[in-house]
Amino acid sequence: MTALAGSLVATSAFAGSLDVSGSAGLYYKSNGDNRTQGNAYSMADSVTFSGSGELDNGWTVSVTQTMDQVSFSSSSLTIDMGDSGVFSFGNSSSTAGLGKYSDVMPTAGEQVWDDVDTDDNGVVFAANSGNMLGYEVSMMGLTASASYFRSGVGTDHSLVLIADDLVDGLQIGYGIGTDNASVTQEDDHSTGWVKYTSGPATVGIQKSVIDKNTGDEDRIAGAISFAVNENLSVSYGISDVDFESSSLSDEESSGISASYTMGGMTVGAIANKTDSVAGISGVDYTYTEFSVSFAF
Repeated sequence: MTALAGSLVATSAFAGSLDVSGSAGLYYKSNGDNRTQGNAYSMADSVTFSGSGELDNGWTVSVTQTMDQVSFSSSSLTIDMGDSGVFSFGNSSSTAGLGKYSDVMPTAGEQVWDDVDTDDNGVVFAANSGNMLGYEVSMMGLTASASYFRSGVGTDHSLVLIADDLVDGLQIGYGIGTDNASVTQEDDHSTGWVKYTSGPATVGIQKSVIDKNTGDEDRIAGAISFAVNENLSVSYGISDVDFESSSLSDEESSGISASYTMGGMTVGAIANKTDSVAGISGVDYTYTEFSVSFAF
């Protein structure tokens, strides 16, 4: 603490600030009756350090680092250049490109495919978020978002274009990217979506394609969310993955979510299920979660 206090004093001449925020929650998680289940109750906590400062030219530099259960979780560095856009560098955080827009369907909790299993089939750039460069700029109702990631087997890059002002409440987006999954495998990713908000309701549909040497994955997702009031929101979504391989069945996911926020407290509920996990017929998983979390 003495060393930290000294470092803060030494840098006090800069026009910036350092903030600490956190969260803690109690969770009940169930994997259903057909999978091994340990203790269903758990606690999660996270602490986020964030700082920002303004340069002489008016640009704003911000940095965040999050620790989850006292272990590193994610970090990001952003340089906001005003009308010239935002440059970012993220580690385990998708700040731009396909990783940021891999699934933009509205939800009051988790995406329907999330937490049911670890495969995330059909989700574009699902695994690429470490040490990634990003750039995003908005102009005349159009947003361009790009990412670049260099791994030990090659480079991954993506570009997303988003139109928000064609019709009030309507958002249309499309993105493409290349993922070097291994030295001998280069996958092409693409996704497109339409999302419309009217009053308390938001509805969307998203189509994603992963072109692999080992067999393509085509995913279609749809969801609707409704804000009952300023505190309570509910949602329902589906996600279907069609595998090119004739030996695999379609992976079908669906789920409902609800969240109630009161000040710094959020009560959440999630019920998701996936049939034919990873395309294997008869392997059907469910996931249920109830949580009470606090932000401070």
